[in-house]
Amino acid sequence: MKIEVRLFATFRNGRGKKVVVEMNNPTVTEVLQSIEITDEDVAILLVNGQDGRFDQVLVEGDYLSIFPPVGGG
Repeated sequence: MKIEVRLFATFRNGRGKKVVVEMNNPTVTEVLQSIEITDEDVAILLVNGQDGRFDQVLVEGDYLSIFPPVGGG
């Protein structure tokens, strides 16, 4: 099944705005690992536009939106 990952800010570097991952019933953590992002790197995690959990099992049609911590001065 396909899971769409929508990337924001520095997560787009070298990846683009969206990545589609094909896995069978993965958790959020497994999807992130497949695109080389750790749970610790994620500041905001949304599954289908709602607060998500890293241990949440995803199903066909789900999409993730992930945001890194915001920096600046």
